[in-house]
Amino acid sequence: MIEKTGHEEMHDDSTGSMTVKSLISTESLTPSQIVDTLDKYIIGQHEAKKSVAIALRNRLRRQSVGEELRDEIMPNNIIMIGPTGVGKTEIARRLAKLSGAPFVKVEASKFTEVGYVGRDVESMIRDLTDQAVNMVRHEKSEEVREKAAALVEERLLDILLPSVPASSGEDRLSDETANGEALSMEEELNRKSREKMLERLRSGRMDERQIEMEISGDSNGGMMQIFGPLGQMEEIGGMMQDLMNGLPKKRKKRRVTIAEARKLLEQEEVQKLIDMDSVVKEAVRKVEESGIVFIDEIDKIAAPTSGSGGKGPDVSREGVQRDLLPIVEGSNVATKHGMVKTDHVLFIASGAFHVAKPSDLIPELQGRFPIRVELKSLTEDDFYRILTQPKNALIKQYKALMATEGVDLEFTDDSIREIARTAARVNESVENIGARRLHTIMTNLLEELMFNIPDKHTDGNVVIDEAVVCGKMDRLVSDRDLSSYIL
Repeated sequence: MIEKTGHEEMHDDSTGSMTVKSLISTESLTPSQIVDTLDKYIIGQHEAKKSVAIALRNRLRRQSVGEELRDEIMPNNIIMIGPTGVGKTEIARRLAKLSGAPFVKVEASKFTEVGYVGRDVESMIRDLTDQAVNMVRHEKSEEVREKAAALVEERLLDILLPSVPASSGEDRLSDETANGEALSMEEELNRKSREKMLERLRSGRMDERQIEMEISGDSNGGMMQIFGPLGQMEEIGGMMQDLMNGLPKKRKKRRVTIAEARKLLEQEEVQKLIDMDSVVKEAVRKVEESGIVFIDEIDKIAAPTSGSGGKGPDVSREGVQRDLLPIVEGSNVATKHGMVKTDHVLFIASGAFHVAKPSDLIPELQGRFPIRVELKSLTEDDFYRILTQPKNALIKQYKALMATEGVDLEFTDDSIREIARTAARVNESVENIGARRLHTIMTNLLEELMFNIPDKHTDGNVVIDEAVVCGKMDRLVSDRDLSSYIL
């Protein structure tokens, strides 16, 4: 029996008890809408976008599953296979921004096996938790910003117009006798003065006026760093920093403008209004329910089967994999904000896998990345679309930069196609770095223009056509040594 009531469904399970399941919000993005949104910034790679869209939607679906099964549903971690510069990192970053989830990017090659000097794999969860705390704190700050601004105005008025001491009992009694409950003349005058001063403050006319005020000083003289070979040192350092931050901070007098004072006081008031315990609690929940870790260069810790046969650096690579395994499987990680469970953190790994193959990872780790998608190398047509279609396309970026100098920069269609053709040729002849090649080509193409415009005060249009691109790029592309050095 299913009975719908508003936004809930009543389910009769086999035991005869009723369980309530919330429906997925109709405002949430569907997988096709997620792909459409990613298409605005990333060209091609439909299969990879489809996989991450399903992974994101499954998280939402999991939240609507009954409690008896919710914890059993594990995220489908993904391995993206493809050369550099084809959009692997950008897909993960845009996905995190789209979902409002805490996101951290790490490089697998930076980790070392426990017992070696370097970062341990648990540090990625500590970084993710710190990111979440900053994210939630920013959200809470925006919520109380208006209230903090009002409190700041009162504090500024107190500095500019110190309150008049209250009237004595005899004076108050005589005032009440003469005028009932009317305010004393001094208090009324002070009230009117504060109203006029508040109006001037809000209009900005007093922003440059200097005042003397007390500000919080740094009680410990700077950040404390503790060095050591293990990840636990980071944890100890964080705890010691929190301990020092909890000590009373020295306050010192300083002359600042009212505009500067407003910013300093607003920071203080915002911190007073925010409940950091609830911020940390919410941040940990976000990490555990929707955190995303992007592990780049995972192929660098995969030992090729034709390698050194278990000797040398391959041993350490396998050690990093074995240290990574419990984090991806699901475990409790100690952070300075408390214990964090990684059972439902989504892990997206990527690698070029030119030498090693995904099958060279240890079998247990392979099993924790059940979804594998291969990203294709970018073609000349892809480069053309990257230059023109995304919201943050390079052509649009350079046009916006030149507009700040009063210059209308225009690219003909032929010039854009020539830039795309050049990028494809250089990637084939030198080294394939994907879409990043467009940045180097655009920089070399517009270098002289961007250098000369401020001095020449050029106004009007500057047109980049195919002849300009060919004239600038042909010599670089034809000379292989020069091309590999400059492009």
